[in-house]
Amino acid sequence: MSDLYEKTATELASLLRAKKTSSVEITESVLSRIEALEPKIHSYVNIYPDLALSMAKEADQRILDGRARPLTGIPIAIKDNMCLQNEKTTCGSRILANFRPPYDATVVRLIREEGMVILGSANMDEFAMGSSTETSYWGPTRNPWDAERIPGGSSGGSAAAVACGQATVSIGSDTGGSIRLPASFCGVTGMKPTYGAVSRFGLVAYASSLDQIGPFARDISDVSLLLNLLCRHDPLDSTSVPIEHPDFTKFLDKPVSGMTLGVPVEFFSKLENEDVESSLSDARKVFEKLGVKFVELSLPSLDYGIAAYYIIAPCEASSNLARYDGVKYGHRARDFDGMIEMYCKTRAEGFGAEVKRRIMLGTYSLSSGYYDAYYLKAAKIRTLITKDFKQSFESCDAIFCPVAPAPAFKIGEKVDDPIQMYLTDVFTIPVNMAGLPGISCPAGFSSDGLPIGLQLIAPHFGESKLVQLVAAFQKETDYHLRRPAL
Repeated sequence: MSDLYEKTATELASLLRAKKTSSVEITESVLSRIEALEPKIHSYVNIYPDLALSMAKEADQRILDGRARPLTGIPIAIKDNMCLQNEKTTCGSRILANFRPPYDATVVRLIREEGMVILGSANMDEFAMGSSTETSYWGPTRNPWDAERIPGGSSGGSAAAVACGQATVSIGSDTGGSIRLPASFCGVTGMKPTYGAVSRFGLVAYASSLDQIGPFARDISDVSLLLNLLCRHDPLDSTSVPIEHPDFTKFLDKPVSGMTLGVPVEFFSKLENEDVESSLSDARKVFEKLGVKFVELSLPSLDYGIAAYYIIAPCEASSNLARYDGVKYGHRARDFDGMIEMYCKTRAEGFGAEVKRRIMLGTYSLSSGYYDAYYLKAAKIRTLITKDFKQSFESCDAIFCPVAPAPAFKIGEKVDDPIQMYLTDVFTIPVNMAGLPGISCPAGFSSDGLPIGLQLIAPHFGESKLVQLVAAFQKETDYHLRRPAL
């Protein structure tokens, strides 16, 4: 079956249970797809064919022995900022170009225990700082729908791989939109779970109070399977919340009639792209046909979201990235005179321009005399944003809004204009600031054939509502079924 790379995890799991194919056959199909498309798309930093085939053989044995789990034998790509024991984990940066972690991230351990097949590490913006996957030391990933355009960031490699069959499913991380933006731009389904729902142990930190790991897949059925695997308490992560998560697959067939979606005026007043407006208007009609009610609401603090985020995130990045000094691991400058010069040269050589920019922003904001003026004010705005969301959920089950102001832009178009690049995240950042779950699902196409995503936001630990709503939407539409012509 040469087209196995086109199938969803749910379809492949059914074939595996029926003994109509094997994990080795599936993995070989996906690896062939990677080999064919990687020179054009560049979804990966590292590909592990030997490891993948070895894991596939183990998965087939587990299936034969009756020890299979729901995702056993399914190929998956891991974003390059999650520790993969003894394999390179570079965070898209020169400073970690040869770093091999001595342990697995918790999510990687869960993936191994499930019997999934790890294909490789997916490309990303350096240290997850970016919205386009252009800041990667290893070069940009390209959008499968138009190779001249960006796939979104920072998890661009994870999204592109799923979009073009280079992985059945994948894992990314989301600090200010890094799962939802690539999902929207690449025409796949991607969810940022509630902060604390998925363990961050072994995730290389960018902004610790904002980072969250989540799944990419072609449809919501596969996302629900990955949520079942990933959402659990982990004592190794002090921010992991010890609650019982439901079986998310049980919400795939629940009716949505009678549910209410909130429409924030602050988001829609900023929309100027006709294609995005049209797609969201059509999506609203689909939900209304399903019996969903819409209510207009106001979230006034969202206007300050980007400004507050670009204080808080760089401050945390400045602190987190201080550990990369050339002493214990990672890149070290060769020619230096004394410890201080070694630090300076190592960091100058090891970090790219965007990472340096954010470190400097954060260091300045945390410096003596500026902490109260910047960081403390940003933290107060964050509290107001969280309060606004909490109040809004008193009148609706979830919030309905855009993922991005426009479809994917061309490579190089915004890389020299940080402000324009940062504004790409205007609709996604508030979700991270409040620690809420948000999802992007395919909701249409632009006039030139580029995917457009719809964002739904739920209350804390309301992932089941997002699964329920997106499942109903995808039963009525075929946007998630369309594939790029490659």
